[in-house]
Amino acid sequence: MIAAHKMDGFKLKQHLAEGKRAYGTAILTASPLWPPLVAKTGIDFVFIDTEHIAINRAELSWMCRTYAALGLPPVVRIPSPDPYEACQVLDGGAVGLVAPYIESPEQVRALVGAVKWRPLKGKRLDQFLQTDTSLEPDLTAYLETRNQKHLLLINIESRPAIENLDDILSVPGLDGILIGPHDLSCSLGIPEQYDHPEFHAAIKTIITKARSKGLIAGNHFCEDPKLHAKWAKDGENFIVRSNDLYLFTRALRQEIKEMKTELGDDTTAGSEENLVI
Repeated sequence: MIAAHKMDGFKLKQHLAEGKRAYGTAILTASPLWPPLVAKTGIDFVFIDTEHIAINRAELSWMCRTYAALGLPPVVRIPSPDPYEACQVLDGGAVGLVAPYIESPEQVRALVGAVKWRPLKGKRLDQFLQTDTSLEPDLTAYLETRNQKHLLLINIESRPAIENLDDILSVPGLDGILIGPHDLSCSLGIPEQYDHPEFHAAIKTIITKARSKGLIAGNHFCEDPKLHAKWAKDGENFIVRSNDLYLFTRALRQEIKEMKTELGDDTTAGSEENLVI
């Protein structure tokens, strides 16, 4: 059975706005065999990363449209916080996007223009975003209806982002944040020390501030699932659990180790190193 409960971008936004948790995973594999298998896992959305993974625009578009057709809204991380890249991803079929390494409210405003007010561009859009200039009622209604299913999430993954967090979260049109644990730990000076008190304090601060403003708070984490569950209990509601390649590697490594143990063969081969994105 495929897609026991079908989501789309609008339903996903409603689901999260009601305070419910949504579960997904990162998809790094551009294979047409993959989507129907992923749809059987019980997740609510897929997270497709184009910042660190070599997926071209045509591949990304068929991936987005296929997952969307299966009831798994595709949320795509773009390579940089570029409004034009954001528009391209939405044109390709994404229902939402994640902009990496955001550290200022100005970056967020530009992305709001691309995600929530497209196809308006240029000086009219700049005036609307930067001043109290209003748009014609017919245009406002058209743009709001056209973009109502689109989600805008931003990566919070640095010390400067935390320092500017109140201003960042106050930008109208932002739907929420997605924590980047690996980059955040590096920015804090404690790389991959996910049990460090300073790291936990930073995670809690980000989640608490986002949720207090009624925004989505998410995290993409591939390590200890119990630690990931702890952050969900702290208020995280957009849960990106691991990625397809890491899960495959972990499962196969464990099965091969068990078989080698049963047959009396050497079990020391194989690496525990994880793919960090």
